Amino acid sequence: MVYIDAFNFYFGAVKGTPYKWLDFGKFCRLLLPNNQIVGIRYFTARVRPLPHDPDQPTRQQIYWRALRTIPNFSLYEGHF
Repeated sequence: MVYIDAFNFYFGAVKGTPYKWLDFGKFCRLLLPNNQIVGIRYFTARVRPLPHDPDQPTRQQIYWRALRTIPNFSLYEGHF
């Protein structure tokens, strides 16, 4: 089982890069080639629109929709 804290992943690895649309299924298979991945649990929260980026929530929803197509992937929405 793989557990992902989306907030820490974003701010620790991809913020400020062009690599925000990560396929976590493929990422986990490459990172853990000798392990059977039975599930990916992704913990996140909704972003709020910002004055300089009002489309941010829409992009997040599109990304979440794409992530949900990954086999054995579950998204858990909390609050920030």
